[in-house]
Amino acid sequence: MKILIIGGNGTIGRRLTAHFGEENEVIVAGRKSGDVNVDIADSASIKAMFEQVGKVDAIICAAGEAKWAPLDDLTEEDYYIGLRSKLMGQVNLVRIGRHYLNENGSITLSTGILADDPVIKTASAAMVNGGIHSFVQAAALEVRRDIRVNVVSLGVVEDAYEKYKGYFPGHNPVPTTKVINAYVRSVYGRTTGQIIRDYQRG
Repeated sequence: MKILIIGGNGTIGRRLTAHFGEENEVIVAGRKSGDVNVDIADSASIKAMFEQVGKVDAIICAAGEAKWAPLDDLTEEDYYIGLRSKLMGQVNLVRIGRHYLNENGSITLSTGILADDPVIKTASAAMVNGGIHSFVQAAALEVRRDIRVNVVSLGVVEDAYEKYKGYFPGHNPVPTTKVINAYVRSVYGRTTGQIIRDYQRG
């Protein structure tokens, strides 16, 4: 398979790149590094990336920003960071990327536990994650029938636990194997319109 991983050098992305790269041709896209550059907050940049990469069998997005701050401190522009990047960035990956998928291709987006179990300082991030979940469920009903669209929603991952554990008291970090398997399920499985969740509190 030819697999495009956006954010393939990030915390989760590098694990996915290593795993899928064992048996597939993997192309890594990133804003500042990778085989090809892309800013997912810019639809023209997304289009240019696909024109450079060409047809692929699977698209995985492990990228996207959202502002973390107390509710009283969040400005309108702070909300737009997540709306432009993590939400519309991933929406545009589906909107544009589906035309560059081979037959029986798949698109896997990424969110997280905040959509279902938000913590402090995440009003913007939780809103964006929930919006992506709803989008995936609706979009899967209308994309061409041989294309699958899913979203992986993880808790705080093992590799980032030390950085974020203060926000998630009592939560169990998601082991690397489970992180990878959630994306494997989306790429190699046959389901579509699914929110593939892997998280639990203690």
